[in-house]
Formats: sequence, structure tokens, C-alpha cells
Amino acid sequence: MENFAASVRQAEIALRDLFEPTPLQKNDHLSAKYGAEIWLKREDLTPVRSYKLRGAFNAMRKIGAGSLGHFVCASAGNHAQGMAFACRHFGTKGTIFMPVTTPRQKIDKTRIFGNGAIEIVLTGDYFDQTLAAAQEFAKAQGATFLSPFDDPDIIEGQATVGLELLDQLGGAPDVVVLPVGGGGLAAGVTRLLSELAPGTRAEFAEPEGGASLREALLAGAPVTLPAVDNFVDGAAVARIGDLPFRALAGFGADRVHTAPEDRICATMLEMLNIEGIVLEPAGALAVDVLRDMTDLAGKRVVCICSGGNFDFERLPEVKERAQRFSGLKRYFILRLPQRPGALRDFLQLLGPEDDIARFEYLKKSARNFGSVLIGIETTTPGNLERICERLEAAGMGYRDITRDPVLAEFLI
Repeated sequence: MENFAASVRQAEIALRDLFEPTPLQKNDHLSAKYGAEIWLKREDLTPVRSYKLRGAFNAMRKIGAGSLGHFVCASAGNHAQGMAFACRHFGTKGTIFMPVTTPRQKIDKTRIFGNGAIEIVLTGDYFDQTLAAAQEFAKAQGATFLSPFDDPDIIEGQATVGLELLDQLGGAPDVVVLPVGGGGLAAGVTRLLSELAPGTRAEFAEPEGGASLREALLAGAPVTLPAVDNFVDGAAVARIGDLPFRALAGFGADRVHTAPEDRICATMLEMLNIEGIVLEPAGALAVDVLRDMTDLAGKRVVCICSGGNFDFERLPEVKERAQRFSGLKRYFILRLPQRPGALRDFLQLLGPEDDIARFEYLKKSARNFGSVLIGIETTTPGNLERICERLEAAGMGYRDITRDPVLAEFLI
């Protein structure tokens, strides 16, 4: 059997036709925060702002793009853009299926990366429908379907991330933190490390609402999650790939750290405001879970920042969720008596650092009390606790709906 590291080296050499190795940067802010030597592998700085180009390029290179001439994939994000760029490089035809609900910005970026080499087909409200349509089309056309992660050549291409970081670091790190979606990147890098740096410990990061690797490790086989939170769209996968799972099955579930989506938002803002680094939610995963690791002191740690395809129209949502996680913003439904001065009584309970960010009041006739939906921002988490204490002391009925999964979705 061919040596995996040697084949990854060949893929890495070929990849230089597209771009130079992405930077490996020591981050002083994170190093000081965790008392460790924290390095960031900046996959957000590839030509398509994610590592996905590596796998798509390698699969086409090994299949023989020029001879086959037609590739198909289903993706609403980074895999689509990686395949589009590779199609342009090889001068081959590509057809990319995307859900009808895909934001226009992502569609336009994919088309730009393809530069006339690809066709985009919008079909299906949900990704499963899009995937089925893409696979059926590929079969009917005799085209090559390019899986985002469940393919040995894709996995080999993603492993070039690990080869680069070992070369750049000049040795093996103590820990590598790998984000996981379908598992192609994690499978490739861990297999490479087992050959070239067996002393390096791999840790994995998944979104809390899409922990497909963790559940598979607990079950002993890939399982399909009953529901997935799509906020971390680059890693929210309902089922780990079969091939990646085979490579990762030997790890314990305790090596998988699940990141709450709201906490990821706080990490994204931290990296943007302090370091000027723009990361998409999946790209911030590896950095986010550092806080869950208790044995980093003095260690050399590499975090894979997997992507930076962030639409700034989402920034208000990211800020909102970060504030909620940090305890700086909460939403309440107040039960106020319908009498003059009731609102003034409530306002007097607010402190000098408290600000009303949302206010909706519905006065109902023939009722003694009315309901108010109110959002309050502050500068210190303890301020909101003191508001609750004052409400209770004043006898004002209220309900905190900040983390209510039903009411928050419809009212906030």
C-alpha cells in the first residue's frame, strides 16, 4: 500500500500551482489567554477562503480532469467554491447544485470563482433534496460526482493542511485542534500525523447543534442526527462520512469538544475586534473550544481556522448571539398593570448602564394587565441579575425568554 504521507506530499507539491502554503501564525493574544503557545493555521487565506479547494483540486488531479471533463457536486458553500476554482484551473466543466434558499452572495461568489467553467443549478429547499438531484444528474450525464468529504482523494488533499503546518513549524506540535463537519479534514490530518508526528495529540471541535462525530463515536458507527442547527453552516453535518469515520473511530468521544453556537459568535467577535481576523462560524470552531481544554499550559497548540467566508450581513445576528451568550443582553416578557405610570415604575428599576434595545407593548381592552416584550443590553452580566431581583422585589411579573427555544425563535 502506498505510503499516505508520500502521496500527500505529491498532492502538496501539485497544489503549489494554485497557491502558496497558507500562513501559520503564532497568536500572542490567545497564547497569553491560555498560557500556551497558540498557532493559527490560516485556511481562511486560500484563494477561496477555505481549505476545501485542496480536496477538490486533488480529486480532479488524480481522476484526470482533462480527460473526464465534467464534475458535479452539491454544496451551498465552501465545497462549491473550491470545486468551481479547480474547474477553472483545469479548464474542465462543472455543474454545481445548490439549494434554492442559498444566499445570493454565495451563488455570486461561486460563479466568480468558476469564471465561466461552471453552471449553477438551484433546486430543493433542503440540502438532502439538492444532493439527491445532483447525484441523479451525475449518473444520467456520466459525470464524476465530487463528494465534499467521503472520498479518499478528497481526504488526501485536505491532509496537505497537516503537511504544511509540520513543515512551517519545523517539528511536531503537542496538540492540533481540528474542526469537524463531514470529517474529511480531520481524517486526513490525523492519518498524516499518525505517520509523521505520532506524539501529537489530536482534539476535535464540532458545533453543539451538529455533533455528528461525537455521536458516531459514542454509538460505534455513523448515525444520522435527528436535527441539525445550521448556523455553523460549514460544519453542521447530520452524519459523519463513512470513510472519515473509519479513520477517526479509534478516538474517544472525550476528544470531541462541542461548541455552543452563541459562544462561537463571541469567539468570532473576539477574533475580529482584537486580532482583525474574519472567520466564518466553522472557521472559529477550533479557537472556540480552547476554553474547554484544561491541560494546555506550556504546550504548543495549532488551531486550524478552516474558513473565512463570512457574509457581513450576518454580523448583527452574530453580535446579538454573542451578547446573549456573554450575559450582556436578555429578553423578557413583562406583565404590567394597565394604568398610567406603570411603565415609569418599571423604568425606574433600570440601572445607569442598562439600555432598552427592544420594546413592544400591546394594550388590550377590558384587561387589567398587558404584556411587554422588552430587550435590555448592559455592560456587565451582573446588571441583568440585579434587574431580575428588583422586578421580584417590586412584585412585577416577568418571564426571561432569552434561551426559550420556542418563544425566542418567534419573538426575538
